[in-house]
Amino acid sequence: MRLQGIRLGFAVTGSHCTIPKVVPVLRQLVEQEGASVIPIFSESVLRTDTRFGDAEKWRQLFSSITGHPVWTTIPDVEPIGPKKLLDALLIAPCTGNTIAKFAYGMTDSPVLMAAKSQLRNLRPVVLAISTNDGLGNNLKNLGLLMNMKNVYFVPFGQDDPVGKANSVIARMDLVTETLVTALQGKQIQPVLVDHDE
Repeated sequence: MRLQGIRLGFAVTGSHCTIPKVVPVLRQLVEQEGASVIPIFSESVLRTDTRFGDAEKWRQLFSSITGHPVWTTIPDVEPIGPKKLLDALLIAPCTGNTIAKFAYGMTDSPVLMAAKSQLRNLRPVVLAISTNDGLGNNLKNLGLLMNMKNVYFVPFGQDDPVGKANSVIARMDLVTETLVTALQGKQIQPVLVDHDE
């Protein structure tokens, strides 16, 4: 249990097709690694029913696995900063929209406010990206974030180089290793990997 006693925020943004892929990661962090996990949802995840699952189903599932209610508002997450509530924050999946706003310091959602609050304390924010424009319009934002202190990336690669050449997604099987390494103040390497799991 490498994360025993670690207080982890698990923030989920609206790459709805990727949410089912992060549920096993959440279970692993809680059940196998011993982390105390607080789930945080973006507005999109909180309110949008999709073919990948109903919003209420996700809220109930994340709350059930973690044993904590989902934080869904800016007032919910704002105390992360002054009260130093988290040792690390994971954003998984982290959309292109979130990447762009985070790179420019915007805090108009619970997830972005949680990230800002975490950086205030010089503590790690770990991004597990999932975006169709990671090698397009958002590439510059990835570059900005890669150069930002206390921001770490779960290794990622192109998920469909032929059909969606700009699309990149994190290797969710590397989330735990990335968190362990980030808590030591280091970026796991290599960052660019084959997407095949």
